[in-house]
Amino acid sequence: MPARNDTALWTGLFKISPESGQTLQAQIRQAIVSAILDRQIAPSMPLPSCRILAEKLGVARGTVVLAFQQLVDQGFLIARERRGHFVNPEVLAAPPRPQRKQGARNGVNWGERFRMHASGMPEARKNDEWMKASYPFVYGQFDPSLFPTAEWRECNRMALAVLEIRNWAADMVDRDDPLLIEQIQARLLPRRGIFANPDEILVTLGSQNALYMLATLLMRRETKVAMENPGYPDARSIFQLAGAEIAPVPVDRHGIDVAQIPEDTNFVFATPSHHCPTMVPLSQPRREALLAAAERNDWIVIEDDYDSQLADERPQAALKGLDRTGRVVYIGSMSKTLAPGLRMGYIVASADLIAELRALRRFILRHPPANNQRAVALFLSLGHHDTLVRRISAAFEDRREKLVQAVNEILPDWNAADIPGGTSLWLEGPAGLDSMLLAKSAARRSVLIEPGSRFFMEKPLRPSRFMRLGISSIASQHVEPGIRELAAAAAEHGRAAA
Repeated sequence: MPARNDTALWTGLFKISPESGQTLQAQIRQAIVSAILDRQIAPSMPLPSCRILAEKLGVARGTVVLAFQQLVDQGFLIARERRGHFVNPEVLAAPPRPQRKQGARNGVNWGERFRMHASGMPEARKNDEWMKASYPFVYGQFDPSLFPTAEWRECNRMALAVLEIRNWAADMVDRDDPLLIEQIQARLLPRRGIFANPDEILVTLGSQNALYMLATLLMRRETKVAMENPGYPDARSIFQLAGAEIAPVPVDRHGIDVAQIPEDTNFVFATPSHHCPTMVPLSQPRREALLAAAERNDWIVIEDDYDSQLADERPQAALKGLDRTGRVVYIGSMSKTLAPGLRMGYIVASADLIAELRALRRFILRHPPANNQRAVALFLSLGHHDTLVRRISAAFEDRREKLVQAVNEILPDWNAADIPGGTSLWLEGPAGLDSMLLAKSAARRSVLIEPGSRFFMEKPLRPSRFMRLGISSIASQHVEPGIRELAAAAAEHGRAAA
């Protein structure tokens, strides 16, 4: 957004022409209205004064005054005494006007130039207004009441000390914060049974950034990737964008069925700690079978340690912790513990692969923001993360138990996967239920759920009776009332379908 005194930008925004068939006043009004409707002027930003804008546009001041006054009368602007003219917030409350269609006159038909269509992949279906919902069973968001605000502020203040700024303000090119690498190596990985050297760790902007770099570096059109079905849809989309062929592999109560992975597979993507989305952990015999098959068939296993960051009394070691041949590439993240908006993750793999990923990352983003790396490193080193993990683990387990109990009591014909740990519950409704339609009915009751169809590979997607309910953002006391509202929405859905 242009600042009030960025007159060059304002004059570029409000272009007028003496050759136009319209009056100068009309052109100014039209330019301002167009900028407002295109959301190019923030409601908190005052417009330039009439005198300054008149000077820059080369028109009489009275022309601008009359244009502003008419826009005030029409409700596009509001005048605030001794502060100037501002966009009327009520105008911005209306939906933005549609963008020009592709291929419009004097435009570029970008569709003909795309090598791929990322917009055609399944959407994440995130609800931007989830905080306003009474019963947000949303996945992948945080709970403001559990966020360690004071501790995070402390670490950011420490990172802004003069000596610390010297450590992170310079261009690090392709390097990572050595303190963060040390903390990942010493505090996060050992609890997953992983012991790695610093040159085997790379910091990423979350799990998806890690997957995209791996796909870019390792996959092409002849590549075959075996994936759990149902499975993580964004990983599937990333591999497909790289040109890879996806081989769906069924999942049962023991995790991915290793015996059904095609032998000509090049990569196996798995979420063994908690399967996405059913939360089923990969059994120990299946883990051993997967590692043995990978060595026998020359597979590379990409392990997304999905929902494994919470405290567990009897944690299973990650596949990477059992790996003795360097075939497992481990992806970790701090999204479920610290904050998803921080976008902080890491890859652990053989040093030669990490070196090439580091070189690739330099061309994409050089390195994740160094100030964030240092703040997270301090957060880990001071023990704040360990304390946070214990607190949110207890809170989430209480919510999960209440959620399972509420489903069993209120929706006895439904099947809830009662699996400890993690931040979500996989729920199966009765035959004939369409969770997509149910989600719309539930949203009208301020209940947010995630339909399960996008996790499956079937094309076109068929109506699914499965859904995922997140527990990271809903208060414990709202779980049971939320399920009652969901049951009421399901009853409405059943009557409508009858």
